Amino acid sequence: MDFLNNINWERWSAPALSGVRIVFIMIAAWIAIAVLQRGVRTVRTRIEGHMGGEDGARRAQTLGRVVRYLIGVVISAVAIMLVLAEVGVSLAPILGAAGVVGVAIGFGAQSLVKDYFTGFFILFEDQIRTGDVVKIADIGGFVEDVTLRHVRLRDYDGNVHFIPNGLISTVTNMTRSFAHAVMDVGVSYRENVDEVMAIMAEVGAQLRADPAFASKIMDDMEMAGVDRLDDSAVVLRCRIKTAPLQQWGVRREYLRRIKAAFDARGVEIPFPHVTFYAGVNKDGSAPSLPLRMPRELAELVQDKQPA
Repeated sequence: MDFLNNINWERWSAPALSGVRIVFIMIAAWIAIAVLQRGVRTVRTRIEGHMGGEDGARRAQTLGRVVRYLIGVVISAVAIMLVLAEVGVSLAPILGAAGVVGVAIGFGAQSLVKDYFTGFFILFEDQIRTGDVVKIADIGGFVEDVTLRHVRLRDYDGNVHFIPNGLISTVTNMTRSFAHAVMDVGVSYRENVDEVMAIMAEVGAQLRADPAFASKIMDDMEMAGVDRLDDSAVVLRCRIKTAPLQQWGVRREYLRRIKAAFDARGVEIPFPHVTFYAGVNKDGSAPSLPLRMPRELAELVQDKQPA
């Protein structure tokens, strides 16, 4: 009892009260972060339901992750400043020094600041979502993660690329809403173009009627016609409107089927041709090429034949 009577309660009441306030601030910050982040998840779920579709869900997930991160950073920073104020540390000099340091860091880390600003607008304008296939900074791949700092891509070979947002000037998104499987088919000059186009249209209709591809193809095949006349081939172009991420599989299957159809109908898929020119004499006459292959050329061809 004498020990308790000798304690200067007035002296220790202020530190104890300050300690209680610090604990209360930390608990309140933890609760605020948990509640707000859970609220963001709830709002994200409702937005996914209203937006509908896989694209809307991916966008909501990406934005929700960024908002939760910002909530954690802001509330933690406010809590730290309040705790420092309770300890007795004056915030004015710290904020002033932070301003000076911020200016210095701003000059030294302009690329980092650019990354965050660019990342914000990429997310705000919905240019890239997790799950998209894009080409940015001359690198193409599957988007695994989008943050305010960088975009993480995985290419076809499985390599992972971390691309700072500040380097992104142009975004080519190959999986937004729909895509086109574009096919360039070359045939020999001797073939009837109209007949070949009819075969291509028939194969396209059969592909869309296949149950395995019906959900991947959104419209009938569009025949563009003769696209160019190459040295050894007439190139015909067509395209098929597909669901996102399905254009490559549809294109490969169409080319497989058109090869089988051409083989069955006797349509020649061309290969390079070479025409030998013997030249013209001074009097204007052009000697004919020998009917027989020169001995040296015949021996060369014979050596190249497999045993």
